[in-house]
Amino acid sequence: MNGNWNITEKFNNEAALWDSDPRRRALAEAVAAALIARCTPGKAMQALEAGCGTGLVTMAISPLVKQLTAIDTSQEMLSILQDKIRSLEVSNIETALLDLSSPSVTFEREQSFDLIYSSMTLHHIRDTAGFLCRIATLLAPGGTIAIADLEREDGHFHDNPDEEVHHGFDRTELTKLMNAAGLQDVSFDTIYTVSKKSSEGKTTEYPVFLCTATKR
Repeated sequence: MNGNWNITEKFNNEAALWDSDPRRRALAEAVAAALIARCTPGKAMQALEAGCGTGLVTMAISPLVKQLTAIDTSQEMLSILQDKIRSLEVSNIETALLDLSSPSVTFEREQSFDLIYSSMTLHHIRDTAGFLCRIATLLAPGGTIAIADLEREDGHFHDNPDEEVHHGFDRTELTKLMNAAGLQDVSFDTIYTVSKKSSEGKTTEYPVFLCTATKR
């Protein structure tokens, strides 16, 4: 079973115009800045981004690490990132069409990752606990996982009734899931606030956190 809630087609359809939304770009810039400040990516690091989309965060992190593997379930999103890689002649980003949220998917790799991160991806993944356990197995001892996502919200951030998502995350509950996946030193910072108008015309502020944890 696919670990996502049937969202690949949605993201394929939206890929061409994804980067044109200034709110998405601003959020990605905030996430990248927080990742850099909290995780201090270094030139010896192997990094993995789960749910890279068009690479708005990817392109900010890649110059700071040795190698970055950017994965997504949307080929159209990856195609836009691949165009960026080619046009800018970036040599240290590898892309892969891969669904790490699916229990049936294996990611064979000789070397573990020093940094694994995601931005606004976790709330789209059905099995949060399983996904965290799977990515934790890819992390090197002493490595860091960093997840940017929504605080628990009222259900109106994604107010399309046909779109199945988690309505953000409670910090205590997510900490327990991180610990169960073998991750320690779990820490949260509020890094951004998204102002979004619902289909009913109500504007609400939605805080975004960066959760970091390490593998001992």
